[in-house]
Amino acid sequence: MAGIDVSVIVPCYNTEAYLDEALSSAEQNDRVSIEIIVLNDGSTDGSLDIMRAHATADSRVRVIDKENQGYGATMNRGISEARGTYVAILEPDDWVAPHMYDDLFEYGMGFGPDTIPDIIKSPYMRVVLPETSDQYVCNCSYFKRVDPGFQPFKLQDAPHLIQHHPSIWSAIYRKGFLDEKGIRFKEVPGAGWVDNPFLIETLCQADSIVYKEQPYYHYREDLPGSSSVLKRARLCFDRWHDMADIIERLNITDDEILQAFYIIGFRYIGGSFAEFGDGNPEITTWSTEVFRRMDPARVVRIKNLSGHSKQLFFELSGYEPIRYSNKEYYGELVKEFLYSLRTNGIGFALGRMRLYARQKATERGLLEQKLDIAE
Repeated sequence: MAGIDVSVIVPCYNTEAYLDEALSSAEQNDRVSIEIIVLNDGSTDGSLDIMRAHATADSRVRVIDKENQGYGATMNRGISEARGTYVAILEPDDWVAPHMYDDLFEYGMGFGPDTIPDIIKSPYMRVVLPETSDQYVCNCSYFKRVDPGFQPFKLQDAPHLIQHHPSIWSAIYRKGFLDEKGIRFKEVPGAGWVDNPFLIETLCQADSIVYKEQPYYHYREDLPGSSSVLKRARLCFDRWHDMADIIERLNITDDEILQAFYIIGFRYIGGSFAEFGDGNPEITTWSTEVFRRMDPARVVRIKNLSGHSKQLFFELSGYEPIRYSNKEYYGELVKEFLYSLRTNGIGFALGRMRLYARQKATERGLLEQKLDIAE
């Protein structure tokens, strides 16, 4: 097949329950030339039969059957096999709206013959509590927040893109860009959260990003058996350090990019303490290691970081405390509530506020424990 516009890479390991839906959704692209590379990473269920059935019915589907190597190695094999101008990623337990790849490719090409974007990005839809009676669908947390005022742009013009979930699959990437920069996935056993360093590597190195404000991708959150549910305690810290290594290697000094990156670290730390316990000595040690790689002056300038978080940072990092005001944080909370209300409705907005309250209570409890302050 010659002249392929988009190669859709689908890495599969035991996802027979959702694979047919994922592949069927990708096949609903007919205006640009696509290939769908489905990689069977040593599945022991019926996934391979589903792949082969789709390949028989649609000549654009190509199946690669291989031994189990993990998500990173499987994605790298897919990128090396890709023949398209652009590469897309489709997780086998998600699905995309019709014509996602048609629309994104045509949108990117619409900027003229002299501008071939490195990344064509879009928001996505969150499928929360999937496969339960409480399932609901809502907009992602950067929907209607990416507005640099001009296109194409670079990450420093829209640093919000790295602050949220590493939604590497809601974009297409120029294959030549990935090859020229030597960008590939970290190869570790299992899934391993390797989407995080890939996000940083691509967005930090891209010279031209374009953004289409239309969600296509539907992401099922925290499915039973997914890597986010079964993650090891150390995993998020390892990947944060991988991202920090990339930022240092690329000599990223932009203040807003670094602040957005620090927020990722605070989010991992807060989630780890909430999941594994405030008194866990290993989590405390790993958090200290993350904090020591942050610039204290930048930390205190992060507007949407609570005073408790900043106080915890100075307590664990050992850096000399810097005075800060909590006034801007409360202003950011109001903005967040109004944003959630506008994009996802009153129920979602109130739920977000309850989540923030629980997070702050966790931070406060940990801080009081570390400082030996009685209730």
